Amino acid sequence: MHHSLPLLQADCENCFALCCVALPFAKSTDFAVNKPAGTPCQNLRQDFRCGIHTRLRDQGFQGCTVFDCFGAGQQVSQVTFGGRDWRTHPAGRAEMFDVFPVMRRLHELLFYVDQALGLPDAAQVHPELRRLLAETEQWTRADAAALVALDVAELRGRINTLLLKTSELVRAKVPGRRKNHRGADLMGARLSGANLRGANLRGAYLIAADLSRADLRTADLIGADLRDANLRGADLRGAVFLTQPQLNAAQGDPATRIPPPLTRPTHWT
Repeated sequence: MHHSLPLLQADCENCFALCCVALPFAKSTDFAVNKPAGTPCQNLRQDFRCGIHTRLRDQGFQGCTVFDCFGAGQQVSQVTFGGRDWRTHPAGRAEMFDVFPVMRRLHELLFYVDQALGLPDAAQVHPELRRLLAETEQWTRADAAALVALDVAELRGRINTLLLKTSELVRAKVPGRRKNHRGADLMGARLSGANLRGANLRGAYLIAADLSRADLRTADLIGADLRDANLRGADLRGAVFLTQPQLNAAQGDPATRIPPPLTRPTHWT
């Protein structure tokens, strides 16, 4: 990661539990209760820590274990609002909660651009990527009013054009025919042992798909829904735009091969 960038992974010690307050969630297999946006979760303690952090899955809050703010929480808490928390400064809580999802999208974009800059095969688009990296990083230091008014979709569109080009350049080096499953409905699909090396799986629905022992090297997985996907024994080395939240949402085992700097989720068996 480039030294000028903010930390692109959650640092909960320096965050005012924004994901536990600002965001809504609905009662489902991921959450045990309904919670509207701007309302603290019932499990949140006064010290901004979760009262059931070590038992989230057992208590029906699996969704919390797969969420990652990409470091937006501490950026909003310590930079945008200068360490002023929403409990002792209630006048700014609504604005803080509005800024948080914007900052998360910015940090996610920074993650993708930073990853693209680490891919030598995409060198021809690196100069433009660096310009957009600098622009996006500058936005993360903007004040709350500017962030709330920011057209993130427009910025995302410009970045996505380059990420698409990055993906094409990297996957073009993979020998043989590459499968295109962009945006495909592959929910529950039986893909055990499948050759998906260099495949385009952007935005594919892979919920509960069996990808055990599948070859996913250099596959483009940006936006792919891997909730409950079986990645046991799968090879994800070099997978393009794979994120920690995607891994956290899937199932894997010690034989699953994942690219650095991503880490093996603690719930994998």
